Amino acid sequence: MTLTVLFAASDANWAEYAAPLRTAIADAGLTATLTREAAPGTVDYIIYAPSSPLQDFAPYTRCKAVLSLWAGVERIVGNASLTQPLCRMVDPALTEGMVEWVVGHSLRHHLRMDRYIVNPDHVWDPTCPPLARERPVAMLGMGELGTACARALKALNFPVTGWSRTPKAIDGIPCLHGEEGLDQALSSAQIVVTLLPRTPETENTLNARTLSLLPKGAVILNPGRGALIDDDALLAALDAGQVSHATLDVFRVEPLPQDHPFWSHPRVTVTPHIAADTRPSSACRVIAENIRRGEAGEALLNRVDRARGY
Repeated sequence: MTLTVLFAASDANWAEYAAPLRTAIADAGLTATLTREAAPGTVDYIIYAPSSPLQDFAPYTRCKAVLSLWAGVERIVGNASLTQPLCRMVDPALTEGMVEWVVGHSLRHHLRMDRYIVNPDHVWDPTCPPLARERPVAMLGMGELGTACARALKALNFPVTGWSRTPKAIDGIPCLHGEEGLDQALSSAQIVVTLLPRTPETENTLNARTLSLLPKGAVILNPGRGALIDDDALLAALDAGQVSHATLDVFRVEPLPQDHPFWSHPRVTVTPHIAADTRPSSACRVIAENIRRGEAGEALLNRVDRARGY
Protein backbone atom coordinates (compact mmCIF):
# COMPACT_ATOMS: atom_id res chain seq x y z
CA MET A 1 0.00 0.00 0.00
CA THR A 2 1.28 3.45 -0.92
CA LEU A 3 0.63 6.09 1.69
CA THR A 4 -0.10 9.73 0.89
CA VAL A 5 1.86 12.11 3.11
CA LEU A 6 0.97 15.79 2.79
CA PHE A 7 3.72 18.30 3.54
CA ALA A 8 1.92 21.41 4.82
CA ALA A 9 4.69 23.91 5.49
CA SER A 10 6.57 26.72 3.76
CA ASP A 11 8.54 26.66 0.51
CA ALA A 12 11.73 27.05 2.55
CA ASN A 13 10.78 24.07 4.72
CA TRP A 14 10.04 22.00 1.61
CA ALA A 15 13.45 22.78 0.15
CA GLU A 16 15.11 21.59 3.38
CA TYR A 17 12.95 18.59 4.17
CA ALA A 18 11.83 16.97 0.91
CA ALA A 19 14.96 14.91 0.19
CA PRO A 20 15.75 13.77 3.76
CA LEU A 21 12.07 12.94 4.35
CA ARG A 22 11.93 10.68 1.31
CA THR A 23 15.11 8.97 2.46
CA ALA A 24 13.89 8.53 6.04
CA ILE A 25 10.50 7.19 4.93
CA ALA A 26 12.17 4.66 2.63
CA ASP A 27 14.65 3.66 5.35
CA ALA A 28 11.69 3.00 7.67
CA GLY A 29 10.42 0.44 5.17
CA LEU A 30 7.44 2.53 4.09
CA THR A 31 6.08 3.18 0.62
CA ALA A 32 4.70 6.70 0.44
CA THR A 33 4.06 9.61 -1.87
CA LEU A 34 5.31 12.82 -0.28
CA THR A 35 3.40 15.72 -1.77
CA ARG A 36 2.44 19.32 -1.20
CA GLU A 37 -0.98 18.95 -2.78
CA ALA A 38 -3.51 16.15 -2.40
CA ALA A 39 -7.26 15.69 -2.17
CA PRO A 40 -8.02 15.82 1.57
CA GLY A 41 -9.80 12.47 1.53
CA THR A 42 -6.67 10.71 0.24
CA VAL A 43 -4.20 11.96 2.86
CA ASP A 44 -2.88 9.46 5.41
CA TYR A 45 -0.51 11.74 7.36
CA ILE A 46 0.13 15.50 7.49
CA ILE A 47 3.60 16.87 8.18
CA TYR A 48 2.84 20.30 9.49
CA ALA A 49 4.22 23.68 10.49
CA PRO A 50 1.73 25.77 12.50
CA SER A 51 2.44 28.73 10.19
CA SER A 52 0.96 26.76 7.28
CA PRO A 53 -2.10 28.08 5.44
CA LEU A 54 -3.78 24.76 6.24
CA GLN A 55 -6.00 25.55 9.21
CA ASP A 56 -9.10 23.44 8.60
CA PHE A 57 -8.44 19.77 9.28
CA ALA A 58 -12.07 18.63 9.07
CA PRO A 59 -11.86 17.47 5.39
CA TYR A 60 -8.90 15.17 6.19
CA THR A 61 -11.10 12.31 7.32
CA ARG A 62 -8.57 9.60 6.44
CA CYS A 63 -5.61 11.30 8.17
CA LYS A 64 -4.19 9.20 11.00
CA ALA A 65 -1.92 11.84 12.57
CA VAL A 66 -0.67 15.41 12.22
CA LEU A 67 3.10 15.49 12.75
CA SER A 68 4.37 18.95 13.68
CA LEU A 69 7.79 20.19 12.60
CA TRP A 70 7.81 22.47 15.64
CA ALA A 71 8.41 21.63 19.29
CA GLY A 72 5.82 24.22 20.36
CA VAL A 73 2.19 23.51 19.50
CA GLU A 74 0.40 26.42 21.17
CA ARG A 75 -0.60 27.83 17.77
CA ILE A 76 -2.37 24.66 16.72
CA VAL A 77 -3.48 22.71 19.79
CA GLY A 78 -6.61 24.82 20.24
CA ASN A 79 -7.81 24.34 16.65
CA ALA A 80 -11.28 22.82 17.03
CA SER A 81 -11.14 21.23 13.56
CA LEU A 82 -8.05 19.23 14.52
CA THR A 83 -9.44 15.95 15.86
CA GLN A 84 -6.64 13.75 14.55
CA PRO A 85 -3.76 12.77 16.87
CA LEU A 86 -1.21 15.58 17.05
CA CYS A 87 2.48 14.93 17.69
CA ARG A 88 4.98 17.66 18.53
CA MET A 89 8.58 17.54 17.37
CA VAL A 90 11.11 16.18 19.82
CA ASP A 91 14.27 16.15 17.74
CA PRO A 92 17.48 14.81 19.32
CA ALA A 93 19.49 17.48 17.49
CA LEU A 94 17.11 20.22 18.68
CA THR A 95 17.65 19.01 22.24
CA GLU A 96 21.41 19.00 21.70
CA GLY A 97 21.32 22.58 20.43
CA MET A 98 19.23 23.73 23.38
CA VAL A 99 21.65 22.14 25.84
CA GLU A 100 24.56 23.92 24.18
CA TRP A 101 22.81 27.31 24.32
CA VAL A 102 21.76 26.94 27.96
CA VAL A 103 25.14 25.64 29.12
CA GLY A 104 27.02 28.28 27.11
CA HIS A 105 25.06 31.22 28.47
CA SER A 106 25.02 29.80 31.99
CA LEU A 107 28.81 29.57 31.94
CA ARG A 108 29.07 33.04 30.40
CA HIS A 109 27.25 34.59 33.34
CA HIS A 110 28.68 32.26 35.96
CA LEU A 111 32.26 33.12 34.92
CA ARG A 112 31.36 36.79 34.27
CA MET A 113 32.97 36.58 30.86
CA ASP A 114 31.55 39.90 29.70
CA ARG A 115 33.77 41.89 32.05
CA TYR A 116 36.86 40.55 30.25
CA ILE A 117 35.49 40.54 26.71
CA VAL A 118 34.12 44.10 26.99
CA ASN A 119 36.71 46.01 29.02
CA PRO A 120 37.40 49.33 27.26
CA ASP A 121 38.99 50.89 30.36
CA HIS A 122 41.48 48.01 30.76
CA VAL A 123 40.41 47.38 34.35
CA TRP A 124 42.53 44.73 36.09
CA ASP A 125 40.07 42.91 38.37
CA PRO A 126 41.41 39.52 39.50
CA THR A 127 38.26 38.61 41.46
CA CYS A 128 37.55 34.91 40.86
CA PRO A 129 34.00 33.63 40.42
CA PRO A 130 32.60 31.01 42.79
CA LEU A 131 32.70 27.38 41.76
CA ALA A 132 29.74 25.97 39.88
CA ARG A 133 28.72 23.98 42.96
CA GLU A 134 28.16 27.33 44.69
CA ARG A 135 25.86 28.72 41.97
CA PRO A 136 22.29 27.35 42.34
CA VAL A 137 20.19 27.03 39.18
CA ALA A 138 16.40 26.81 38.87
CA MET A 139 15.20 24.98 35.75
CA LEU A 140 11.59 26.00 35.14
CA GLY A 141 10.13 23.27 32.96
CA MET A 142 11.21 19.65 33.23
CA GLY A 143 10.07 18.24 29.93
CA GLU A 144 12.44 16.78 27.35
CA LEU A 145 14.43 19.99 26.92
CA GLY A 146 14.46 21.11 30.54
CA THR A 147 15.55 17.70 31.78
CA ALA A 148 18.39 17.50 29.25
CA CYS A 149 19.63 20.99 30.19
CA ALA A 150 19.31 20.26 33.91
CA ARG A 151 21.39 17.12 33.56
CA ALA A 152 24.08 18.91 31.55
CA LEU A 153 24.39 21.67 34.17
CA LYS A 154 24.35 19.09 36.95
CA ALA A 155 27.26 17.32 35.22
CA LEU A 156 29.22 20.58 35.58
CA ASN A 157 28.46 20.57 39.33
CA PHE A 158 25.80 23.30 39.31
CA PRO A 159 23.21 22.51 41.98
CA VAL A 160 20.07 22.34 39.83
CA THR A 161 16.50 22.35 41.13
CA GLY A 162 13.77 21.52 38.65
CA TRP A 163 10.29 22.99 38.75
CA SER A 164 7.12 22.14 36.85
CA ARG A 165 3.44 22.76 37.32
CA THR A 166 2.77 19.11 38.12
CA PRO A 167 4.95 16.65 40.07
CA LYS A 168 7.98 15.17 38.28
CA ALA A 169 10.54 12.62 39.41
CA ILE A 170 13.88 12.98 37.61
CA ASP A 171 16.78 10.81 38.73
CA GLY A 172 19.49 12.95 40.29
CA ILE A 173 17.57 16.25 40.02
CA PRO A 174 15.42 17.44 42.93
CA CYS A 175 12.08 18.61 41.54
CA LEU A 176 9.45 20.92 42.96
CA HIS A 177 5.99 21.76 41.68
CA GLY A 178 3.09 24.11 42.20
CA GLU A 179 3.13 27.73 43.38
CA GLU A 180 4.82 26.94 46.69
CA GLY A 181 7.46 24.90 44.89
CA LEU A 182 8.09 27.75 42.45
CA ASP A 183 8.67 30.18 45.29
CA GLN A 184 11.09 27.74 46.90
CA ALA A 185 13.00 27.11 43.67
CA LEU A 186 13.41 30.82 42.95
CA SER A 187 14.36 31.86 46.48
CA SER A 188 17.92 30.53 46.14
CA ALA A 189 18.43 30.55 42.35
CA GLN A 190 21.28 32.66 41.03
CA ILE A 191 20.52 31.47 37.48
CA VAL A 192 16.97 30.83 36.26
CA VAL A 193 16.27 29.02 32.99
CA THR A 194 12.72 29.08 31.59
CA LEU A 195 11.80 26.11 29.41
CA LEU A 196 8.09 25.81 30.10
CA PRO A 197 5.51 25.38 27.36
CA ARG A 198 3.27 28.35 26.70
CA THR A 199 -0.17 27.79 28.20
CA PRO A 200 -2.61 30.11 29.99
CA GLU A 201 -1.24 28.71 33.26
CA THR A 202 2.42 29.43 32.46
CA GLU A 203 2.04 32.95 31.04
CA ASN A 204 3.95 35.49 33.16
CA THR A 205 5.44 32.80 35.39
CA LEU A 206 8.21 35.33 36.01
CA ASN A 207 6.43 38.49 37.13
CA ALA A 208 6.98 41.27 39.65
CA ARG A 209 6.20 38.99 42.60
CA THR A 210 8.24 35.97 41.54
CA LEU A 211 11.20 38.06 40.37
CA SER A 212 11.32 39.69 43.80
CA LEU A 213 11.94 36.26 45.36
CA LEU A 214 15.29 35.85 43.61
CA PRO A 215 18.57 36.59 45.35
CA LYS A 216 19.62 40.07 44.30
CA GLY A 217 21.70 39.98 41.12
CA ALA A 218 20.30 36.73 39.69
CA VAL A 219 20.47 36.01 35.96
CA ILE A 220 17.53 35.03 33.74
CA LEU A 221 17.89 32.85 30.64
CA ASN A 222 14.77 32.45 28.51
CA PRO A 223 15.04 30.10 25.51
CA GLY A 224 11.50 28.79 26.08
CA ARG A 225 8.61 31.11 25.25
CA GLY A 226 8.40 34.90 25.31
CA ALA A 227 5.12 34.94 27.23
CA LEU A 228 6.68 33.17 30.22
CA ILE A 229 8.04 36.54 31.41
CA ASP A 230 6.26 39.81 32.10
CA ASP A 231 8.42 42.18 30.03
CA ASP A 232 7.69 45.28 32.11
CA ALA A 233 8.37 43.45 35.37
CA LEU A 234 11.67 42.14 34.02
CA LEU A 235 12.78 45.61 32.88
CA ALA A 236 11.91 47.03 36.30
CA ALA A 237 13.87 44.25 38.02
CA LEU A 238 16.86 44.91 35.76
CA ASP A 239 16.75 48.65 36.45
CA ALA A 240 16.59 48.00 40.19
CA GLY A 241 19.49 45.56 40.12
CA GLN A 242 17.29 42.72 41.37
CA VAL A 243 18.17 40.90 38.13
CA SER A 244 21.72 41.56 36.93
CA HIS A 245 21.26 40.30 33.37
CA ALA A 246 18.70 38.64 31.12
CA THR A 247 19.65 36.65 28.05
CA LEU A 248 16.50 36.26 25.96
CA ASP A 249 16.01 34.15 22.86
CA VAL A 250 12.21 34.26 22.54
CA PHE A 251 9.73 37.13 22.61
CA ARG A 252 6.03 37.87 22.56
CA VAL A 253 6.41 39.43 19.11
CA GLU A 254 9.02 38.09 16.68
CA PRO A 255 11.08 39.52 15.15
CA LEU A 256 11.51 41.68 18.23
CA PRO A 257 10.35 45.20 17.23
CA GLN A 258 13.21 47.62 16.66
CA ASP A 259 11.89 50.03 19.30
CA HIS A 260 11.55 47.41 22.03
CA PRO A 261 13.57 48.43 25.12
CA PHE A 262 15.25 45.01 25.29
CA TRP A 263 17.44 45.99 22.31
CA SER A 264 19.03 48.96 24.06
CA HIS A 265 19.05 47.81 27.66
CA PRO A 266 22.67 47.39 28.84
CA ARG A 267 21.83 44.30 30.88
CA VAL A 268 19.85 42.43 28.25
CA THR A 269 21.25 40.14 25.57
CA VAL A 270 18.94 39.41 22.64
CA THR A 271 19.50 36.28 20.56
CA PRO A 272 17.12 35.90 17.58
CA HIS A 273 15.30 32.64 18.42
CA ILE A 274 18.36 30.50 17.71
CA ALA A 275 18.72 28.57 20.97
CA ALA A 276 17.46 25.41 19.32
CA ASP A 277 16.30 24.55 15.85
CA THR A 278 14.89 21.45 14.25
CA ARG A 279 17.51 19.75 12.09
CA PRO A 280 15.97 18.06 9.04
CA SER A 281 18.41 15.13 9.03
CA SER A 282 17.36 13.96 12.49
CA ALA A 283 13.80 15.33 12.55
CA CYS A 284 12.90 13.39 9.42
CA ARG A 285 13.79 10.14 11.14
CA VAL A 286 11.45 11.04 14.01
CA ILE A 287 8.64 11.76 11.54
CA ALA A 288 9.24 8.54 9.60
CA GLU A 289 9.26 6.52 12.82
CA ASN A 290 5.89 7.98 13.79
CA ILE A 291 4.43 7.08 10.40
CA ARG A 292 5.80 3.55 10.81
CA ARG A 293 4.25 3.36 14.26
CA GLY A 294 0.93 4.62 12.95
CA GLU A 295 0.87 1.94 10.29
CA ALA A 296 1.89 -0.77 12.79
CA GLY A 297 -0.77 0.25 15.31
CA GLU A 298 1.86 1.27 17.88
CA ALA A 299 1.75 4.27 20.20
CA LEU A 300 2.85 7.50 18.54
CA LEU A 301 5.89 9.35 19.83
CA ASN A 302 5.45 12.77 21.48
CA ARG A 303 1.68 12.79 21.23
CA VAL A 304 0.17 16.02 22.52
CA ASP A 305 -2.18 15.98 25.49
CA ARG A 306 -4.93 18.35 24.32
CA ALA A 307 -6.13 19.04 27.87
CA ARG A 308 -2.69 20.15 29.04
CA GLY A 309 -1.86 21.96 25.80
CA TYR A 310 1.48 20.25 25.12
